[in-house]
Amino acid sequence: MSEIVFLLEERSAEVMLQGLLPRLLPADVPVRYIVFEGKQDLERQLVQKMRGYQVPGARFVVLRDKDAGDCKAIKTQLVSKCHKAEKLDALVRIACQELESWYLADLAAVERGLGIRGLVKLQKKNPYRDPDSLPNPSTKLQLIASSYQKVGGSRAIGPHLDIDNTRSHSFAVFIAGLRRLTGKQAARI
Repeated sequence: MSEIVFLLEERSAEVMLQGLLPRLLPADVPVRYIVFEGKQDLERQLVQKMRGYQVPGARFVVLRDKDAGDCKAIKTQLVSKCHKAEKLDALVRIACQELESWYLADLAAVERGLGIRGLVKLQKKNPYRDPDSLPNPSTKLQLIASSYQKVGGSRAIGPHLDIDNTRSHSFAVFIAGLRRLTGKQAARI
C-alpha cells in the first residue's frame, strides 16, 4: 500500500491521529496530513487538494466534525467532493459531534493523557455512555478536565485512546474504516 493522506479540518485532529495511528496502521504505511483552517476551508479546498496530490496509489481519509450539522448531509456532500476530485475510494468519516466526543467515550485515556485522577469513575454515568449525542462535548470535557486545551489535550490523549472502544459510535466507525482501508481487521467492533 502506498501512503494514506488525512484531510483534516483542524490541527487538533492531526496531533490526536499522530498518537493514535502508530497502534492502528502497519509501520510500513507512510502517513501524510493536510490540515485546513476549519470545516469551511476544508470543504472549499478539498477537491483542489485531492486533485493536486500526485503520489501514485495514495489513499485519502477525510475527517470532519459534525458540530450542529446533519451527519448524512455532511457526509454526502464530502463524498460528492471526493468523487468530483476522482478519488472514488476516499474514506469519509464524521466525528459526532466533535473529536471531544471520542475523548469523552474514553475517560481512561483522558485521565492518563492529562494526568487527572478520578475521571474513569464518571464513564458509567449517563452523559459519558453515549458521548456522540452530547450537543457540545468540548464544553463538557472542559468542565471535567479544566486543563484541557484543544491541540495540547489532543496530543496528550491520542496515544491513550483505546482503539477497540465502542462507546462513541463515530469513533468505532472511523477505526473500522481505517482497518478496512489497510486490510488490518479488528479483533472486535
